[in-house]
Amino acid sequence: MELLNHAAHLYHSFSHLSHSMSEAHAEMTTSTFHAATETVEFLRLKLPIELAKPRVAIVCGSGLGGLAETVNERLREEWKYADVPGFPTSSGESPSGTGREPSGSMRADANVLQCLAMLGSLYLALSESRTSQSSFWWAERSQYAPYMKLSGRKISLLIRFFISSFYEGHDMKAVTFATRVCKLLGVETMLLTNAAGGLDPSYTVGDIVCLNDHINLAGLVGFHPLRGQNEEELGTRFPPLSDAYDLPLRQLAHKSWQDLRLQRPSNRRMHEGVYAFVAGPTYETRAECRMLRNMGANVVGMSTVPEICVARHSGMRVLAFSLVTNNGVVEPVPRGDDPQLQGMTREQLNEHLSRGKATHEEVLEAGRLAAIDMQGLVLRIVSQL
Repeated sequence: MELLNHAAHLYHSFSHLSHSMSEAHAEMTTSTFHAATETVEFLRLKLPIELAKPRVAIVCGSGLGGLAETVNERLREEWKYADVPGFPTSSGESPSGTGREPSGSMRADANVLQCLAMLGSLYLALSESRTSQSSFWWAERSQYAPYMKLSGRKISLLIRFFISSFYEGHDMKAVTFATRVCKLLGVETMLLTNAAGGLDPSYTVGDIVCLNDHINLAGLVGFHPLRGQNEEELGTRFPPLSDAYDLPLRQLAHKSWQDLRLQRPSNRRMHEGVYAFVAGPTYETRAECRMLRNMGANVVGMSTVPEICVARHSGMRVLAFSLVTNNGVVEPVPRGDDPQLQGMTREQLNEHLSRGKATHEEVLEAGRLAAIDMQGLVLRIVSQL
C-alpha cells in the first residue's frame, strides 16, 4: 500500500510538472517578446549583415510614399506578409489610409516591407499605405536621387511596411507589433507621420503640426496597447509619457523646417500641438470636435498614439508630425426649428448640413500638395541624426 501511495504521489508530481511546463511553453510562444524575436530572426536571416541593424524607424504616413520612388532595384527580395512570422495582414479597407492617410498619394503596396540601402548610417521606416497587394520587398537605394543628398550625407537604409489599424478589428498588440520588431532590430529613434483633422482655428489645410503631446481617448477607456501582463524584456510596467515627444528632436524639426523654407519658400506653416487619438473608423461629429478642442487637442486622427506608447515603453525616442488634411467642423448642427431654414428643399437642406464635412477627395488632395514639403522635412531631420 505504501508503495502504491508513493507511486501515486510521483504520478501527481509529474502531472503537475508537465502541466506547469505546458503552461510556461504556451505563455512563451504567445508572448509579444517571443513573437517579435521570431520575426527579427526571420528578417535578419534574409538581410545582408550591413542592413540588419537599423537605428531609426520612419512611419511613412502622409506624403512620405515618395521615399520609395528613389529606389533602384539592383537588390530586391519580396515576401508575402503571410510568410513572415507574427505579422497581421490588412483588410485593405481605409477611408483614407490609416486614420486619414491619403493612400492615393503613395505608391507602396499593402502589407509591404521595403528596405533601401544607402551610404552612411542605417535607418528603418514603416509605411501605413495600402493597396490590394500583400508583399514585402527590399531594395538598394539609388545614389542618383538628388533631393536625398542632404548636408553631404545620404540616408543609409529605409525599410517600409504597413501598420495594422485598430479600426480594422486588430487588437492593440497587433497594431503595435511592428514597433516591437523595430526595437528588437536595434532601432533607437522613431519618427512617425500621419494625416489629421484640424481642430485649432488657426490651422489651415496643408499645415504641418509637430506633435508635443497627445490625448489617448481609446487608452483612457481601456483600449491601451500596454494593457495586460507586462513583459519586462520589452519595458517597465508603468512608463511615464509626460516626456513622450523628444524635445531635442522637436528643436531639430523646427530648425530643419526653417532651412527648408529658405530653400523652398511657401505659405505652408509648421506648428506644435496636441494630437487626439480616436478609435474610428467614423470621422468625428461636430460635438466631438468641440469636446476635443475644449480638452486641449489641436488635431485628431486614428493612428500613431498606440505606436508612440509602445515606442516609449521600449525606450525609443519619438518625433511625430501630423499633416492637416481637413478642418474639423465645430459649428453646432443646424436646428430643425431654425426659421432661416424653412422653405428650403431637401437638396438645399442636405447641402447646408454637409458644409465642412470631411471627404476622401479633400484628404487626398491635401496630402498630394504637401507631399514634397513633408518628405523634405523628414529627410532633413534624419540626415542630421
